[in-house]
Amino acid sequence: MAEVRPRLTKKEEKQLQQLLENVRFSLLFKGSIHGHSAVAFHAKCDFQGPCLVVAYNNTGYVFGGYSSQSFNSYNQYTKDERAFLFSLNKGENHNTPLKIPVKNADQAIYNITNEGPNFGAGSLRLLINGAQATTTLNNNYEFDVAELHGNNTVLVECEVYRVEGIGSVLESPWRKITWTPEERKSLMEFIKYYKTCVYPISQVRILMIGPVGAGKSSFFNSVHSVFRGHVTCQAIAGCDSTSVTKKYRTYTIKDGKAGKHLPIILCDSMGLEEETGAGLDIDDIPKLLEGHIPDRYQFNPSASIQSDHPCYLKSPSLKDKVHCVVFVMDACKVSILSNKLEGKLRTLRAKINQFDVPQLLLLTKVDELCPIVAEDTKKVYKSRALQKQIHAAGARLGIPVSNILPIRNYSTSLELDCNNDILILHAVQQMLRYAENYFDNIPLDVKE
Repeated sequence: MAEVRPRLTKKEEKQLQQLLENVRFSLLFKGSIHGHSAVAFHAKCDFQGPCLVVAYNNTGYVFGGYSSQSFNSYNQYTKDERAFLFSLNKGENHNTPLKIPVKNADQAIYNITNEGPNFGAGSLRLLINGAQATTTLNNNYEFDVAELHGNNTVLVECEVYRVEGIGSVLESPWRKITWTPEERKSLMEFIKYYKTCVYPISQVRILMIGPVGAGKSSFFNSVHSVFRGHVTCQAIAGCDSTSVTKKYRTYTIKDGKAGKHLPIILCDSMGLEEETGAGLDIDDIPKLLEGHIPDRYQFNPSASIQSDHPCYLKSPSLKDKVHCVVFVMDACKVSILSNKLEGKLRTLRAKINQFDVPQLLLLTKVDELCPIVAEDTKKVYKSRALQKQIHAAGARLGIPVSNILPIRNYSTSLELDCNNDILILHAVQQMLRYAENYFDNIPLDVKE
């Protein structure tokens, strides 16, 4: 699936931040992608907290409205003393944004099931019969229609952004982690000397699954970097609209350049895509779990591997099977995950559950989601924005919050960081622990 990119430019974003100080914007809805309809709007934007609606017409105006209260479908007015309309005056090349504060706060927002965003009693209505807007002069907001949008209500795009305070920090972390070099060393020791409870299996096999660009290959590179002692890039990683990984790869990791292999094998799969016949074929998943697909198998997005394929492993042993599945998702894209891709992920979860394989979810790019985490990784569990995304991801995929771990991969850094290492090592530790649950469910005669 191609990345959903905001139409809002950096200059326009800065203009809007003049109106809403100390905030960042997270894209929830894009009409050209999700559909210019009330149904699509409410599905993506209801109960998301403060939101900014941005409309673009075909003469260059950028305008819309802000609500500090969540949108909903309750068919009633929402009181909001902080609501306002705005225009960036694009048509006149002005640099100072126009802000139109609400006059009648009791009727600031009209939430109705069969309409899109409605500011006031129709002062500004968007997504009316598709990509259209209407304006009505009343006592809720006072403005000049021509100044707002140049008398042009034909939209080329409509976006909704969740507004998040970048200074939103919890008083105490909701998960406890020790951020010291000693903790980093302790985690590394745990992983180095870990032994499975099943003889003679010496390595736990972890399958990584996720959308294109989520950071599966980057996670392997990050784990490899921690144990190598410097940033490395063994697995091919990158940013593209289609999966960079085309082959099934199983990666072992050494303790240092010439050390012994660690008791974990990370298996990298082709990225998931929205459309059928693109990306990883869901029907390949059971065969991956059961160990029928060998290392370096070239995935075919339009057809699953069959038992008569020359590469098909007909009699895999327990060590060839997957012992834990790790979903990998971009934390910035949880809220704009398409319904089709969410459906694919839920289907995958159901298939994996049939094999009693434990599952974790890694949320990557947490530094891009939250500026305070970008400045200080130790605040990862004090960030309200990240806490909200973790809970949202759990709700969308049906994964318990206890199974969701934030990660900051080494995708831009040239040097290792102790705090980043601790997050990465905690994730590996949890994978090993969850794999124990897989072995515990295996009948004794099979283990032997």
